[in-house]
Amino acid sequence: MATPDQLKTNTPLLRVTGLKRYFDVSEPLLNRLLEGKSRLILKAVIGIDFKINRGQTFALVGESGCGKSTVANLIVGLYQPTAGKIEFDGIDVASLTSHAQMALLRRRMAMIFQDPYASLNPRWRVDAIVGEPIRAFGLLKGTHAISRRIGELLTQVGLSPADGEKYPHEFSGGQRQRISIARALASEPDFIVCDEPTSALDVSVQAQILNLMKNLQKKFHLSYLFISHDLAVVRHMADRVGVMYLGRLCEVAPVDAIFDSPLHPYTRLLLDTIPDVEMTGRATQPVAGEIPNPIDPPSGCAFHPRCPEPTDKCRREDPGLTTLDSGVQVACHAISAFSEK
Repeated sequence: MATPDQLKTNTPLLRVTGLKRYFDVSEPLLNRLLEGKSRLILKAVIGIDFKINRGQTFALVGESGCGKSTVANLIVGLYQPTAGKIEFDGIDVASLTSHAQMALLRRRMAMIFQDPYASLNPRWRVDAIVGEPIRAFGLLKGTHAISRRIGELLTQVGLSPADGEKYPHEFSGGQRQRISIARALASEPDFIVCDEPTSALDVSVQAQILNLMKNLQKKFHLSYLFISHDLAVVRHMADRVGVMYLGRLCEVAPVDAIFDSPLHPYTRLLLDTIPDVEMTGRATQPVAGEIPNPIDPPSGCAFHPRCPEPTDKCRREDPGLTTLDSGVQVACHAISAFSEK
């Protein structure tokens, strides 16, 4: 885990540059030949850039199908990029060739999955689940030392060392996610990918898990990539936010800027989906329409079919991500033109 001296460095812990991931979703070759069909390529992630500083949380938000989870899987190595670069602590992940180098990188990264019911092996006791990374990376030797460490991890997430003797089905959803967090901490990582870690939990339990994650982040100087579609959760957790739409980033900004002065029309429409619990009477305009087919995306700006005020330029040209004087990045012709005046 990161030390205070490491946190003082200016080098981002994670930097993603031009990241792309395409999937071939074509029918089998024989079917295509007989039916005269061409190959179909789904562009799940289209050239995105972002960085995560040490000890900070970067959140990716957007509607289902926008590519958030694909980015998470690319970073932890579950998918290989079609193009682009992933740098961890200044090292290009693709340049690692030896088993020892790759093992060290895997130890410094961990992942908390969305569904605590599916991510834990039902045949294993909790102590085996939490202890697996310790044994896999050879962090401790001896049954007694490993058992003691497992007890410490379970205590850190609000469970009892005695819970190690139980099976996952004996716990509630929130408790299972605590087990998942303990397993993630077992390898002593610097960076954790959190793929919608509270979306499968009851609302009453979500706040407990989120507060636990923030406390652990502060205690162990962890960096998070936080994937979510729940904007209220993102505001509580994130330092910076990237808004994704159809495989692209359309706005990247500090969390307060996203919520207090959003620039991209898609970001503004997303924020309008948050219930006005204080009944301020503010005017809202929820997101209309459906996400276009990623196999056959719209020309120009991908959001223009759903944009309240599209122009001919929006229909013709992809705006790309522009960095404004404020440091906020936004992909919108209207905002870019205004900033140039």
